[in-house]
Amino acid sequence: MSSKRFENKTIIVTGAAGGIGEAYARALAAEGANVVIADLADEKGKQVAADIGGLYVNTDVADEDSAKALAAATVDAYGSIDGLVNNAAIYGGMKLDFLITVPWDYYKKFMSVNLDGALNVTRAVYPHMTNGGGAIVNQSSTAAWLYSGFYGLAKVGVNGLTQQLATELGGQNIRVNAIAPGPIDTEATRTTTPKEMVADIVNRLPLKRFGTPEDLVGMCLFLLSDEAGWITGQIFNVDGGQVIRS
Repeated sequence: MSSKRFENKTIIVTGAAGGIGEAYARALAAEGANVVIADLADEKGKQVAADIGGLYVNTDVADEDSAKALAAATVDAYGSIDGLVNNAAIYGGMKLDFLITVPWDYYKKFMSVNLDGALNVTRAVYPHMTNGGGAIVNQSSTAAWLYSGFYGLAKVGVNGLTQQLATELGGQNIRVNAIAPGPIDTEATRTTTPKEMVADIVNRLPLKRFGTPEDLVGMCLFLLSDEAGWITGQIFNVDGGQVIRS
């Protein structure tokens, strides 16, 4: 039986029309949360929202007005905001290129979503965390510690953003942490990363299997919950042992 530890809590999950974000949204709803699906994939996003009894809001996380509209729609529907998962990213089908050669316009668009998007949505949402504080979970990646070109650079930025926001928002009892997944079996990964590369990565893991979105759910829910009430500014690897840091 579910603990319903998020009953009467309202949590936004960006990029929740599929993949990892969808897994987070469904798990949060199963534990009683009012879940807001923020995405650009209208058909899929509306279906997930319908399945879990949540709210779908078309959202471009890179656009300031869109982020503010997301926050306003959430407050109109539920009164306030208790949690935010900054999961939206350009990943599936992204260019595989070097930092020194990736087209500049593509790089700027990529960073506007994968790094600046988390800050943009946080700026729109945090003023509405009025029930004594809140919790924010950013989606990082083990790519932050491994060579991964501009994708890895964005995740390095997410880690720094997490620590800076934790410092700035701590006085309002808003906690900010990040999850750094290792290789996760999603449609986006299958369409982006060559099979040979994936096989090599998995073979190097201490736990020799692909991760799944469900492997990440427990950490996400823990960090959003009151059980993590004295944890902030941290980046947690959930990666099958891919990166072991001292």
